[in-house]
Amino acid sequence: MPSRYVASLSADQRQSLETKLLGIQSGKCFICRLVIDPQLHHGELELDHIIPLALRGNDAENNLALTHRSCNRDKGASDLRVARCLAELKSLQQAATERGDRGANLGDVLGQYGGGRAALSLRLNDDTVEYAFSHIGNNEPQSSRLYSDQLSGARYFYCLAPLAYIHHDDSINPRSIGSNIRGLIEEFLYGRPQLHVGLGWWSAEGSQGKLKLFDGQHKAAAQILLDVKEIPVRVFVEPDVNVLRQANTNAGSNLRQVAFDQAVMRHLGSSLYRDRAEQYQRAYTLLEDDYSFSELDLVQHFRGERRQMERYIVDAQRDAIARNGDNRLLEFVEWSGKGNDRPMAYSTVESCFFQLLCTKALSTPIDQGSERELERRQMTELMSLFADVFYIGHWDHDIGGRQLENRIRKGDKIPDGHIRAWRISREEVAVNVMRWVRLVIENHFAVAMRRVDRDRLLLEEFPQSLWGNIQTFLNNLSALPCWINPELSATVFGPKQNLDYWHSVFNVGNSPGGLPVIASGLDLHRMIVPA
Repeated sequence: MPSRYVASLSADQRQSLETKLLGIQSGKCFICRLVIDPQLHHGELELDHIIPLALRGNDAENNLALTHRSCNRDKGASDLRVARCLAELKSLQQAATERGDRGANLGDVLGQYGGGRAALSLRLNDDTVEYAFSHIGNNEPQSSRLYSDQLSGARYFYCLAPLAYIHHDDSINPRSIGSNIRGLIEEFLYGRPQLHVGLGWWSAEGSQGKLKLFDGQHKAAAQILLDVKEIPVRVFVEPDVNVLRQANTNAGSNLRQVAFDQAVMRHLGSSLYRDRAEQYQRAYTLLEDDYSFSELDLVQHFRGERRQMERYIVDAQRDAIARNGDNRLLEFVEWSGKGNDRPMAYSTVESCFFQLLCTKALSTPIDQGSERELERRQMTELMSLFADVFYIGHWDHDIGGRQLENRIRKGDKIPDGHIRAWRISREEVAVNVMRWVRLVIENHFAVAMRRVDRDRLLLEEFPQSLWGNIQTFLNNLSALPCWINPELSATVFGPKQNLDYWHSVFNVGNSPGGLPVIASGLDLHRMIVPA
């Protein structure tokens, strides 16, 4: 809402107000906290209400702030205090992406605000625990009641922990911070406290130990971004960390208490797979580097959780492929939902590529893991090949995908390669593409008179000639005019289609309703002949 107070000022009075606010703000933009240069940024500055008038903020000098115009226009929040938090988080997200991480997490926020620097010493008594926060100058001993959980037997206490003593546990909770944190920031800012208390654990490492937060990172991050210096935490003392990891995994899987991204669930499943392997080694007094047992041995040993074990095995494979630095597709994958900066959602990776993975436990020893190693290597190469054809040198991160089809319909000049990359990434399209890639693979082995198991395709070594066929197929597919045809923006690529839609297009050339999309159905043998 425009400020009547600002509108009433003369040019000199406004200049004087901007100079005064610039001094109060230490020469920095209220939102992004980067330097404001009155000369270089002349004409590109704005005055806005810190607390919106709609939230009963005053239309007065003490409720105004000076910002870069671009920051104020892109803030995405009416309250400048919320906008400042979101700008800070955006900066952390960009830094994480540049490091190769998938997004900023609580550890990044803590690092920005002086957290995660100190270890904690505890003295455990029968029903109390004593500690001191000497690292921040608070040498006075403090005491909390020590509870014992009636069902699990775990001991815990509650404390108001200074940021310096809080560490992020990215093993139990590898999630990055999502966009829903904006709502949490607003709730805390407007005095509506959240009922959930963060969960952490402490274990002695010599005379001290780290207090690691593993649940409630979004609530903790929201408070920290609002300059809160202490976070309430329920601290488990000397717990079985694997029990906590299992509980956190179950919360995001079968209990659906937490909205974990699929990529996070795969990572947690991979951690549980390693845990089960270590338990098996201890049960049979094997050395830590002895992996002479098989995946099938693990499933049979943990027969009470057979289905979970089979899922953990495949999760470990998916996670390894999704974290392989040689996988050239990963740069173009949005790890949480369908974003606008990257063309392919992680859920599409799962339904498109990972459907080719063998989901059955293998009987070969893990230390002779040529089969799983071969599967990982070939899947990584297949995903990289897809990136080479459709994304690398074509997808422009600056253009992104926001309202892309609408922009095409309006006549915006979008490079053909960028449009093709966006359209081929639609899940219903990509899944059907990989179905045809599967046909290319099966056809190759059939022509070579080699019988292969459809459920174990990637466990067979692909000869160079097969890789050539796959690349030729993808190259020929990328040359189809439909991917860059602006006339199809409203009909074919405007609404979301289903798998059957593109199954029909690739097989007969038309949609199920008879709309022509490509000249004719795909011919497998022609598609593997170089153009």
